[in-house]
Amino acid sequence: MMKLQTDSEGLLMVKKILLPYTLLIVLLLSACTPGGFKADHKYKVEPFEFTNQQNKQVSLDDLKGTVWISQFIFTNCTAACPPMMANMAKLQDLLVKEGIEDYKIVSFSIEPEADTPEVLQEYLSAYDVADESKWEMLTGYSQKKIIDIAAKTFKTAVIDDPANNTVLHGTSFSLVNQKGEFVKSYSGLSDVPYEEIAKDMKALIKQGK
Repeated sequence: MMKLQTDSEGLLMVKKILLPYTLLIVLLLSACTPGGFKADHKYKVEPFEFTNQQNKQVSLDDLKGTVWISQFIFTNCTAACPPMMANMAKLQDLLVKEGIEDYKIVSFSIEPEADTPEVLQEYLSAYDVADESKWEMLTGYSQKKIIDIAAKTFKTAVIDDPANNTVLHGTSFSLVNQKGEFVKSYSGLSDVPYEEIAKDMKALIKQGK
């Protein structure tokens, strides 16, 4: 009976000694977690080289090392695209306010034949965005190509609907990390979580440093 009591006291003593060190290790591990961003998934973006609104080539390799947020739009769209563009511009206002600088905004046109670089530049300028240099309005590919990229990489639909002379598309904003991996999506049309997106982008940028 005495031995059991001694063992219990000894075990209690060990616990008391180890507890502070255990807590210290937990704190150190928490401190070492880079950025605090947790990806929902990791889908590799298919390599591409397209043309932006300044008629310059932009490739996936050009975007590597940079966090970017993307969307699918087209300039003849009168329903979802105008509010999506306005919401993305509002997000950029918040990024500027938060002092977040190392990022890009990538808009893939889903009607590339109509959306020439000149048309995309005029379209972007109409929204009076905070910093146009951060935007890549992309075109210069076939509609089939962007339909494939939307489905395979960003897990969203782009559907040409000739019967109604329009194109149907998803309305999410997609976050891509420095490695070119699509890691998280957000509503881009309504109830846009601006604060969450800015926080996630800031964390990813910090994580990559």
